[in-house]
Amino acid sequence: MATSLRRPSFTTCSSPTDTDDEGVRGTCEDASICKRFAVSIGYWQDPYIQHLVRLSKERKAPEINRGYFARVHGVSQLVKAFLRKTECNCQILNLGAGMDTTFWRLKDEDLLPSKYFEIDFPMIVTRKLHSIKLKPLLSKPILDLHSEDTLQMDGHILDSTRYAIIGADLRDIHELEEKLKKCNMNTQLPTLLIAECVLVYMTPEQSTNLLKWAAKSFETAMFINYEQVNMDDRFGQIMIENLRRRQCDLAGVETCKSLESQKERLLSSGWESASAIDMMELYSKLPRAEVSRIESLEFLDEMELLEQLMQHYCLCWATKGGSELGLKEITY
Repeated sequence: MATSLRRPSFTTCSSPTDTDDEGVRGTCEDASICKRFAVSIGYWQDPYIQHLVRLSKERKAPEINRGYFARVHGVSQLVKAFLRKTECNCQILNLGAGMDTTFWRLKDEDLLPSKYFEIDFPMIVTRKLHSIKLKPLLSKPILDLHSEDTLQMDGHILDSTRYAIIGADLRDIHELEEKLKKCNMNTQLPTLLIAECVLVYMTPEQSTNLLKWAAKSFETAMFINYEQVNMDDRFGQIMIENLRRRQCDLAGVETCKSLESQKERLLSSGWESASAIDMMELYSKLPRAEVSRIESLEFLDEMELLEQLMQHYCLCWATKGGSELGLKEITY
């Protein structure tokens, strides 16, 4: 029987937290626009992002576009490694997902997990749900995979057989867990958690609570974290000051001192193994043919600026359990 999306309610309640987090929500917009621009000039293929994000009239700098290419490629490689190790018999929790399109792109590659969850601020989720409802290219894959006659959807949540999007505050572990359970999160399944520039906007205590909850909740799991690193030097301080001027404070920046501090945070939170690589090193490991292709898209005037930028971001990943699956063997 055909499934239909019920008309969602888009009423939004403001709260003091909404105002406090305005700068953080703004970074979601910035990242989405940067990705959309990079896609528009051919850095990677993504037929879905245009339905979620407007195209900026302002041209983004080549080093920004290359940085996003490395980020998308790096995270994607680790995600696909986990999916192959588990033969897709797993679930993914994308924390602070924003306008991410990974669910749709994995479906195209026949690499969908048993269920894919996205979590973000309720205001961002409401906006994304509005786009999903209006754009058949986004809604049809969800409906095609849904096994029930009705689909649960309102302004802050959509739950279907293979995809769920939840409006929740990641700093409130109890609320997060309750909402995930209502959407049939299965703690017995191997679970991949993804956080891209998310933990750094929490205090160290808040992000540690989230990491400990994740390590404790799932017997077999992997955590991917992409965010800043080497933030103690002058370049790092300038980054912090620039964000602060936009009312966006990096509350967790003290955990971003080095690759070692990034790994130690994961290990001290209950994860059994941890690895980290800065994005310049990752860039040097990209397939040469792909690097040649993207470097031919735009002229880069200052390689030094790209190197500085990429040395201040990193990709970290940690695993727990899953020795029979070979999760510890996953590397970049």
